[in-house]
Amino acid sequence: MGKSALALELAESLGGEIVSADSRQVYRYMDIGTGKPSREDRARVPHHLIGVVDPDQDFSLALYQRLAYQAIDEIFRGGHLPFLVGGSGLYITAITSGLRIPEIPPDPELRQELEALARSRGAEWLHQKLMEVDPQAAGRVDPRNVRRVVRALEVYRATGVPFSHWQRREPPLYAALMLGLTMERGDLYRRIDERVDRMIALGLVDEVRGLAARGYGFDLPAMSGLGYGEVGRYLQGKISLGEAVQMIKHRTHRFVRHQYNWFRLSDPNIRWLQVQSGLAKLARNLVAEHLERCCAGGFFLADRPPT
Repeated sequence: MGKSALALELAESLGGEIVSADSRQVYRYMDIGTGKPSREDRARVPHHLIGVVDPDQDFSLALYQRLAYQAIDEIFRGGHLPFLVGGSGLYITAITSGLRIPEIPPDPELRQELEALARSRGAEWLHQKLMEVDPQAAGRVDPRNVRRVVRALEVYRATGVPFSHWQRREPPLYAALMLGLTMERGDLYRRIDERVDRMIALGLVDEVRGLAARGYGFDLPAMSGLGYGEVGRYLQGKISLGEAVQMIKHRTHRFVRHQYNWFRLSDPNIRWLQVQSGLAKLARNLVAEHLERCCAGGFFLADRPPT
């Protein structure tokens, strides 16, 4: 049982609704590669922030935070319990930690300039430029994550104020019970590999081909997500399908290691649960205890690789 299956079971039994905290599930037409909930699952439990923008539309952390706050408040007003579910660390932190986010609109020309510099001089070079003006933000951003480095530089250029200054934290709006799932590293990697194989069998290649046919270029940020970038390279004849599959698996392994580092450092109060028999019952008991202490508490679930 993974986080999505557990969240679905808990939400169904406790009268809850699910708010996605996945940075890729917000895009339309990207279903298989992002692991979106099925129509059957969405019929069982209402889901929010699934497929809200097209792949070529800008979708910022600030916009996600605003939409998630709206969804959570609507769920509470309806007398239900919100479950924030996903593995995008920054999205989860934006909701659970009172993160202030600058509402600075994107600057397409500046982004193109900075991205071109990253391609010509290297991602490390661009990261060093961020280090020079905002060492605090640079210390929190993986140098390989060019998109986030570009965004931090973009905000600094637009305001003259370091990105880290904007990202100060305020008291969180919600009293959240935070649960995470963990398992032995080898089992986790086997599950990842099986999931990748299953996505290929379900038609991930055709999904990416369909996105390209709709006019969505492989250079779009949305198309750089796990699975989409690699399949895109296959469709362009740059690698074989077998190579694409192995690259997806390797990149996903690396991603979950990054998740482990993120959640361990940013949320030491997460209650980690071993994936095993009786998991759903244990989680239900923890939620019940939390609700007794705090009648309006929500929580999120996040996968975490073991140490």
